[in-house]
Amino acid sequence: MAEKMELNEVEVWDGNYAVSQALRQAQVDVVAAYPITPSTPIVENYGAYVANGYVDGEFVMVESEHAAMSACVGAAAAGGRVATATSSQGFALMVEVLYQASGMRLPIVLTVVNRALASPLNVRGDHSDMYLGRDSGWIQIDAFNAQEAYDLTLCAFRIGEDMRTRLPVMVHQDGFDTSHTAQNVKPLQDDEAYKFVGVYKPFEEMLDFSKAVTYGAQTEEDWHFEHKAKQHKALMDSPVVIDEVFEEFKKLTGREYKRVESYLMDDAEVAIVALGSNVETATYTAQQLREKGIKVGVVSPRCFRPFPFDEIRDALKDVKSVAVLDRSCPMGAMGALFNEVTAAMYTTDSRPIISNYIYGLGGRDLTVEDIKAIYEEQLANAEVGHLTTPVQQFIGVRGPKLGFFETRRGK
Repeated sequence: MAEKMELNEVEVWDGNYAVSQALRQAQVDVVAAYPITPSTPIVENYGAYVANGYVDGEFVMVESEHAAMSACVGAAAAGGRVATATSSQGFALMVEVLYQASGMRLPIVLTVVNRALASPLNVRGDHSDMYLGRDSGWIQIDAFNAQEAYDLTLCAFRIGEDMRTRLPVMVHQDGFDTSHTAQNVKPLQDDEAYKFVGVYKPFEEMLDFSKAVTYGAQTEEDWHFEHKAKQHKALMDSPVVIDEVFEEFKKLTGREYKRVESYLMDDAEVAIVALGSNVETATYTAQQLREKGIKVGVVSPRCFRPFPFDEIRDALKDVKSVAVLDRSCPMGAMGALFNEVTAAMYTTDSRPIISNYIYGLGGRDLTVEDIKAIYEEQLANAEVGHLTTPVQQFIGVRGPKLGFFETRRGK
């Protein structure tokens, strides 16, 4: 076991440092990485931990993010606990190999510090890269602040490495808004954290020469369909494991996580659905409106993949109007989160009015006043029983107000 670091009961960490500490405490065997803003400090810190003897692992500097995930795939197939970090264009370069990792059922942990995709070039945060990876076969979990980034990274190892799952896991956090914002974090002590994560148990590793295995074999129409269906089933079955890990983490720390987080929803008439650090802004705004007797709430899918259809339906079943906030430009379509939420609600008898707001692209702030305006429009929808605005709007953009996909007004 590597040398311990002395941790206080409460540390002041940003999201990147919090994740790097989780990687150290999990005693990751290999981190292969190529640095990219704003995720660089995660792997930079891990490299320092290796150099200073705080972790018995290997830090492998490679020539690109494609190579980083390729090296992670090789290290995981060889039998190691493996992790890395990336953002934006680096994530886009990794995409080809993301499908390899999930198809080979390798429990790699990837911490994604969400950032806008070019062009034009932008290093600030939005969710373009998160949505880019939604069909890659990885479990995707979203952190809203530094504490959650730390906690959920530890949970990710337990979830992915469980033999009922055996899938790679992404842990997302907002670039700069979370990754570079210092907040109070209550870490576990090293022994506690490692006990929770557990000793890594290799499965059919390639370096076990007593049992020959192959990875990434070619399967045409004879078996490809069956392999992908089985992989999909593993992803859809993973909520059982996710819930168990979250419950165990709650017993250890008192901090509770759910695959769908709901705030002030017991009697809410309208709601906002969102992801990322702006969930906290929306919750703060909802609390202000609640003090005035206005029944509003917030719902957030903590797990974006597998998408929690049943839990979203339950959270929104009594709501009259819903605003789904997407922090990514969908380019010719509705937002990705909007599509998921709408599909979930369409399959129920309760079909609230649902509208889509595009916000925060390239790091643009979403203010309390912006959110109040969104709630006001939802309350107007609820009062008349139909949309009072275009179904999709860009909020916070300079210039003329942009609204798309006009719908026929109902009675």
